[in-house]
Amino acid sequence: MANIKSQEKRNRQNLVRNERNKAVRSEMKTNIKRAIEAAESGDAEAAEALVLAQKSIDKAAATGLIKKNTAARRKSQLMKSVNAAS
Repeated sequence: MANIKSQEKRNRQNLVRNERNKAVRSEMKTNIKRAIEAAESGDAEAAEALVLAQKSIDKAAATGLIKKNTAARRKSQLMKSVNAAS
C-alpha cells in the first residue's frame, strides 16, 4: 500500500482510467463485430454499423487507447471483411 499522498491519488486515477479504457475498448470490439455481422446478413443497416465501428476505432485512437497505425490497420481489415461479406 502506498504511503505517499500523491501515489494514493495516482492509484485512484489509474483505477478510474482503467475502467474507462476497458469500456471504450469493449465498445469498439462490439461495434466491429456488429458491422461484420450486419454485412454478412445483408442488413440495410450494414452501412450505419460500419460507420459506427469506424467512429469508435477513431475515438479510441484519438484518446491514445490504441495507436494511430493500429487504428488504420483495424479499419482496413474491417473494410476488407465487410467487402468480402457483401
